[in-house]
Amino acid sequence: MKFINATTCAWKHAIGEDGPKPDPDPAPNRLLTLEQWHAVKDHWPHDVKVGIELPNDRDIDELAPHLHRIALVVLEFPKWTDGRAYSQAHILRIRHKFTGAIRARGEVLVDMMQLLARTGFDEVILRGDQNPAVAQKALDLFAPVGFYQGDVAETRPWFLRSAA
Repeated sequence: MKFINATTCAWKHAIGEDGPKPDPDPAPNRLLTLEQWHAVKDHWPHDVKVGIELPNDRDIDELAPHLHRIALVVLEFPKWTDGRAYSQAHILRIRHKFTGAIRARGEVLVDMMQLLARTGFDEVILRGDQNPAVAQKALDLFAPVGFYQGDVAETRPWFLRSAA
């Protein structure tokens, strides 16, 4: 898992004088809202990868036709108790075979690290009061043994892995 510092991150929003630009110009490491992406997707160069922010109440399948052009999908946790972004990440990895980065943002707590990793997230922006070193310890807790159940990285349960 990669811990991202939001202030030094290379991915930048397309901001104008009055807020998000409705039709941003293509540029490397451009992070767009879903609305911005829909406004520019038809003329966005295919060789310029883009990052998309997807609210957790939107259907992840909206991105499916464009995943080959997307390098980063940022999924939102508006509350730590709202788990819809876990499902979105899982669908991206399992159903759509998305190989780009999936980032968790919002109310992301240390306690969520294991499930984030198991559902397909590979980057996180922790909530400001959370410690990355403690988050890494939480990730490492089961690393030597693994989990009984399957996940996005290893879909077979433990009993099938040991028989192989």
